[in-house]
Amino acid sequence: MAINLDDPKKFRPLAGQAHQVAMNMLRPISRKYDRAEHEYPKELDMLAAMIDGLSESGAAEGAGAAGVRRDERPKDEGAAKNGANLASVMSIAEMCWGDVGLLLSMPRQGLGNSAIASVADDEQLERFGGLWASMAITEPGTGSDSANIKTTASLDGDEYVLNGEKIYVTSGDRSDAVVVWASLDRSLGRAAIKSFVVPKGTPGMRVDRLEHKLGIRASDTATIIFEDCRVPKENLLGSPDVDPKQGFAGAMATFDNTRPLVASMAVGCAKAALDLTRELLERAGVEIDYDRPALTQSAAAAKFLQMEADWEAARLLMLQAAWMADNRKPNSLEASMAKAKAGRVGSDITLSCVELAGSVGYAEGELLEKWARDSKILDIFEGTQQIQQLIVARRVLGLTSAELK
Repeated sequence: MAINLDDPKKFRPLAGQAHQVAMNMLRPISRKYDRAEHEYPKELDMLAAMIDGLSESGAAEGAGAAGVRRDERPKDEGAAKNGANLASVMSIAEMCWGDVGLLLSMPRQGLGNSAIASVADDEQLERFGGLWASMAITEPGTGSDSANIKTTASLDGDEYVLNGEKIYVTSGDRSDAVVVWASLDRSLGRAAIKSFVVPKGTPGMRVDRLEHKLGIRASDTATIIFEDCRVPKENLLGSPDVDPKQGFAGAMATFDNTRPLVASMAVGCAKAALDLTRELLERAGVEIDYDRPALTQSAAAAKFLQMEADWEAARLLMLQAAWMADNRKPNSLEASMAKAKAGRVGSDITLSCVELAGSVGYAEGELLEKWARDSKILDIFEGTQQIQQLIVARRVLGLTSAELK
């Protein structure tokens, strides 16, 4: 099969619209909400309404949070499909060219929405369709090891009773509901981990505090406590059956979708830094010549060319992982590769751009220092750089998590 590395024509208008939104709506308020940490960006309400309208009209496939649903097959088995996952990573990259924290604050575009789209059955998809859902996985002492979750969910009649503490929940205070990872039976290990939709206002769930952060300060990051919190058993996403052979593949399927999305955030933020740095270098008289070897040019130009090459590699891995999801191909390896590459490259590029721009890069007169702060989290959440490399090694070597820790 031939590979065409151009952006799909049908998504170019969507990406163009996202870029215009990033430039005209997000960039102008970027510094304002970086300084006003935890203040809700009210300008996003109008933007969310626009996205809802596009999604409902069918004019913008991928304008909303998409999911990886393995049980669905393409209508034409022999045809390659460019679908909602590819559209999402392309549009999110453009939005993050504007501001990562504001993108993460978008109503009804939370990581929990991707979890619902990936794991929920058809009835749940319809019932939770209009919610803004955040996702609660990380716990004190349980960061990268998602299989070691201590939050429990015990069936009591027609309800599950949740107990535990979740930290670093993006949009945890603002969202309408939280998708909570909890264990049905801790003695059964990872196979018993399921995800539950807990609407805000449910007795027994409370937001304990909001975190002060290095970057993505426009986005609220919450600690949430669950104490005898009761949710209907119908709010368990997907199947309640515990299958030791399956592991917690249902819950982990969420990551096959969200890791390319996080990669796209890093790609977009890094592109913003590259674009501005090129402009600043040219203004300073540094010529970047694509027709000459990097070694024959100035150190600044050579560094810039190397960063662009790294950026392009991250972008292509991101597109590959999303395309595979659209075509219902197993993409866990590629999703982790994209997340690992883009997360590391994003941090390297934004910090290097600060360095190349000198005092201009370090000061608040430009957004370069902010992008350097924002990009670091993209190498950490949804699985750290080290965890992604571990997952890639397991997949390549054909080893289980017990065999390669």
